[in-house]
Amino acid sequence: MTSRERLAATLNHQQPDRLCVDFGAGFQTGMGAGAVHRLRQRVLGQPDHRVKVIEPYQMLGEIDEELRQVLDLDVVGVHGPQTMFGFKNEGWKPFTMTDGTPVLVAEKFNVTPAPDGGWWMHPEGDTTAPPSAWMPQSSFFFDSLHRQGPLDEAKLDPADNCAEFGRLDTDTVEHFARQARRDFDTTSYGLYMTLPGMGFGDIALVPAPWARRPRGIRGVEEWYMATVTNRDHVRKVFERQCEFALQNIEVLAAAVGDRVQVAFVTGTDFGTQTGLFCSVQTYRDLYKPFHQAVCGAIHQRTKWKTFIHSCGAVVPLIAEFIDAGFDVLNPVQCSAKGMDPRTLKREFGRDVVFWGGGVDTQKTLPFGTPEEVYREVRERIGILGEGGGFVFNSTHNVQSNVPTENLLALFRAVNDARKG
Repeated sequence: MTSRERLAATLNHQQPDRLCVDFGAGFQTGMGAGAVHRLRQRVLGQPDHRVKVIEPYQMLGEIDEELRQVLDLDVVGVHGPQTMFGFKNEGWKPFTMTDGTPVLVAEKFNVTPAPDGGWWMHPEGDTTAPPSAWMPQSSFFFDSLHRQGPLDEAKLDPADNCAEFGRLDTDTVEHFARQARRDFDTTSYGLYMTLPGMGFGDIALVPAPWARRPRGIRGVEEWYMATVTNRDHVRKVFERQCEFALQNIEVLAAAVGDRVQVAFVTGTDFGTQTGLFCSVQTYRDLYKPFHQAVCGAIHQRTKWKTFIHSCGAVVPLIAEFIDAGFDVLNPVQCSAKGMDPRTLKREFGRDVVFWGGGVDTQKTLPFGTPEEVYREVRERIGILGEGGGFVFNSTHNVQSNVPTENLLALFRAVNDARKG
């Protein structure tokens, strides 16, 4: 099979000729720039090469074509032109991470020193604007800053929390279409597309780190409280957001067509390490109607499989996700309560594709030995890969400080499993 055929078989719950593998197609399935840099040095050399930071919020490194080939990956990503900080990935320039890793960042990736020795990031790369995110000196990615002003609940306007949503302009639609045409026509990879503006309540997006002065409910705590104390207002935000989402599905479906095989819809986390963020009934009442609307529109107009990223112990919601129309579940956090891979495969493996869960990124991959990484990868492939319906990826992004020997053990295990 080609990679595209392999992904298609996997998404249709058929056993592919060999394991389908993704690293870097999505911003939830990638690697920190430091990890990519060191892995690339080990397998390709090229000491002067600088990895591009293609997602600056999480500081994810580009898995370029040369590395994709040597790692034998199957999927490439199609993404919008704007980053989480409101600037485009263009005009690359050198930057050095706090651990000394040399990388390339976009022209408007402009930071200023934070008091702890880390970095402040500024929306749209404008250092005259107040910072919207902070990377501590000991960290490898940014956290949004709390910029929530005083709230008058009597004057809340749903439009304020929808300032970032709207009908995609012609240039943005063409950007998606151009990427999809290029990768479909010139490669044999499977294509994964990130749909914009469809993550209802995605807490990474609520603070709007791209906005100079965001309006509405933008604090993490305030937003979660509003889903309980002011649910009607949150529902109105979602209704307005959904109107734009449905319009954009229509124009993207026409422009991109069925060149894309899977579409990332939402990254809203509904689970914690030990349980749900919200009750099953809250999901049904507040989120599910919008997920059904979006997934229904996608399935009506395209052959795209719909992808939900939701961390944590989401077992009680998986049947709800499936009923809402989701075809793919990620990151498959097997370390969370109740997320036993054998149980997941047995109970849900006929109805949802597992994309991730290939190795624990909380403990095993960063802190285990190479032998422990190898064993866990082989075990997860044996469980989740049986009968198809499994795209191998780690449980969420690989962090920048993961030992290179552990990454090499991961790919050794993948390759050995592919050989049978």
